[in-house]
Amino acid sequence: MISAVAKSGSFAPYLKNTSQAVVSSLKTAVKPVAVSSSDKVVAPSPVQSTVDLSVGSPLNRGKVAVAYSLNGPLQVRSVHTDVKVPDFSFYRKPSTLDPTKKAEATEASRKTFSYTVTAGGFILSTYAAKNLVTTFVSSMSASADVLAMASIEVNLNEIPEGKSVTFKWRGKPLFIRHRTAKDISNEAAVDLGSLRDPQHDNERTKDPKWLIVIGVCTHLGCVPVANAGDFGGYYCPCHGSHYDASGRIRKGPAPLNLEVPPYEFKEDGLLVVG
Repeated sequence: MISAVAKSGSFAPYLKNTSQAVVSSLKTAVKPVAVSSSDKVVAPSPVQSTVDLSVGSPLNRGKVAVAYSLNGPLQVRSVHTDVKVPDFSFYRKPSTLDPTKKAEATEASRKTFSYTVTAGGFILSTYAAKNLVTTFVSSMSASADVLAMASIEVNLNEIPEGKSVTFKWRGKPLFIRHRTAKDISNEAAVDLGSLRDPQHDNERTKDPKWLIVIGVCTHLGCVPVANAGDFGGYYCPCHGSHYDASGRIRKGPAPLNLEVPPYEFKEDGLLVVG
């Protein structure tokens, strides 16, 4: 290449052959290197050409200016003068096309529409959130069969005096005892100082004739036997706990009295527990 020959001037004393210039793709005419009879090769001066591709030039079709040389860098400069700004007038409201005028006629209607859509979305979101919370809370509530066991109704007219009947309430045994006058007088005369869990008989009954307690021993959860034990009340055969006719612990390892559930008396001798 001629550029290599042009840069080889310092090596001229060591060269003996001649070099041939090849025309580049830019069609630049270069004279061949003159060869003397001596051993030295004379390098030609660098050739630089410039093609005018400016905007006004007839050779410019793509609006590009190019400057090149055989031993210099190539420069390309683009001039973007044909960029068109997009027009969105087709998508705008006719009342807003003129930027010098304020669209007061449609401003109120557009605000009303925006506020209506916002309020409607808020109301729908609130209603959906309310339904979601209601469904979630309802799924955590007790089922129908559990609610049916939450309370129990007992006809007290069917329980004779001096008898104790066992029912099932919330998965636990329920003792209902129809006490005699002797039972009532004996339990009312008990000295509270002698009790492990002091509690008067009046505090454990709403009607002295009826004793309603949960039949679960307060020691380890066994089921006592009714009308048994040293005090004529309840007796737990598992560990020997004795309860009187008021359900109070009198002897044995049990620490507390039998639990009294919430109950109330209805008309016609109907008892509702729970």
